[in-house]
Amino acid sequence: MSACDTYVQQILEVISADPEKTVLSWRDTSLSAAEFTHSVRSAAHALHRHTDGGEAPVVAVLTTTNTPATLLLRYAANLAGATVVHLHTTNAVDPGDRLTADAELRILKETDATVLAVDADHLAVARRLRDRMPTPLVLAGLGPLGPDVLDLTTGDAAAFDPSGIEVDPDRTAVVTYTSGTTGRPKGIAVDFRTRGWFISAGLKTGYRAAYLATLPMSHSSGATTDDSLASGGTVFLHDGFEPGAVLSAVEHHGISRLLISPPQLYQLLDHPRLSTTDLSSLRMLCYTGCPASPERLAEAVKVFGAALIQVYGTSEAGAVTILMPPEHADAELRRTAGRPLLGEVRIIGQDGEVELPAGEIGEICVRSPLAMRGYVADPELTARTLRDGWLHTGDLGRFDDRGYLHIHGRMADVIKANGIKVHPTAVENALLTHEDVVQAAVFGTPDEDRVEHIHATVVLRDGATATAAGLREHVAAALTPNHAPARIDIRAELPLTGIGKPDRARLAADARKG
Repeated sequence: MSACDTYVQQILEVISADPEKTVLSWRDTSLSAAEFTHSVRSAAHALHRHTDGGEAPVVAVLTTTNTPATLLLRYAANLAGATVVHLHTTNAVDPGDRLTADAELRILKETDATVLAVDADHLAVARRLRDRMPTPLVLAGLGPLGPDVLDLTTGDAAAFDPSGIEVDPDRTAVVTYTSGTTGRPKGIAVDFRTRGWFISAGLKTGYRAAYLATLPMSHSSGATTDDSLASGGTVFLHDGFEPGAVLSAVEHHGISRLLISPPQLYQLLDHPRLSTTDLSSLRMLCYTGCPASPERLAEAVKVFGAALIQVYGTSEAGAVTILMPPEHADAELRRTAGRPLLGEVRIIGQDGEVELPAGEIGEICVRSPLAMRGYVADPELTARTLRDGWLHTGDLGRFDDRGYLHIHGRMADVIKANGIKVHPTAVENALLTHEDVVQAAVFGTPDEDRVEHIHATVVLRDGATATAAGLREHVAAALTPNHAPARIDIRAELPLTGIGKPDRARLAADARKG
């Protein structure tokens, strides 16, 4: 496989058809297709020249996540055949959430990074990290950042010939770190072949997407960025998610594509300017990261109905299932995660081998071209997760008779209370059917005798009158009395993990303190 077959070269070929078109916009900065291509190719040439045509390096990128530098550096390194490691954050929702310096140092060591690409805002941190590395580490950046920093803008774009660089399709293209559910960052390696799959839809689409990126480009938003550029479209970068700014951008720039989390969808629904904003350009409003409230989705259908798309997936597996806009009109289907998008999805029993029939709950396992190559520097975890070509997600689910997937939470989150196994997601869904509840998180907490009890924390809509006792009765009626939480706390908001899901671990810790 030559570099001309990589996803970066394919994207550059697409956008070259209209060199004056704006392809990237951030704050007051806009890059045309010609400017974008020149920046990527010149940086790739400088990087390749630095290695003197030898083995492609591992380039760690430490930049403010949702800025042009993050995208330009990834493209340049991948075009030169190098592996890119995102070093800024493990958070898939908040671009401003930084890793600690110690975590960054560990990642540099375990990925065998040889180049640290930075922007001006992170230069001081990068120098300190370089000085703590046991092996030489080259600093690089887009511009003259100092005598000790390789200026990647000095490359010759015209002289760079990517066809002369052989890129193994099985070579790791990008490593993204995620905190997952353990708190210790895990490096998820995706190869060049898989990265190419990410843009396949964009290459075939019939319209140029205008994508507003508010989620960190170091995570799933990066793949959506690639796909949007592959359509010949434009990417608008925001430093984070602010509902008013998002609504303004949709109207002002004719945004056709959004990728957000369910809590962010609720913020849009509750914003006072929603009803007066022109949303006619919006064709794809994808929400992902955690289960959404069926009741709030019913509200969203009235506003975004023709654009709503639910995607269930994991950082390791990529997109697994999808619920399309017409399916959102069905109240029952809004309780599901949709049907398989690509590859195969199975529900496997506790033995880890037997496939379960429709209706039975087990582990969701995936065989897909979007799946990761493995975890960096953790062969044991890789072997447990990838078995016989199947990726074991650790998520619990079941298929119904129509082939739609229902999510029942994480295997590790199952609560053993009242003599039964209680799936937190089932109780959360029951709480969310109450008209006053807009968010819910359910978890287990042990008492002094180590007996586990069901605990819930909920967020109520403005003006709600629901009480903890009333909500317990609601769950008992919707499920069984044994599913009713022993305690329900009401909060103004739920803490979220880095992937946008309710932080059950933090809530459980708070409950134990209480």
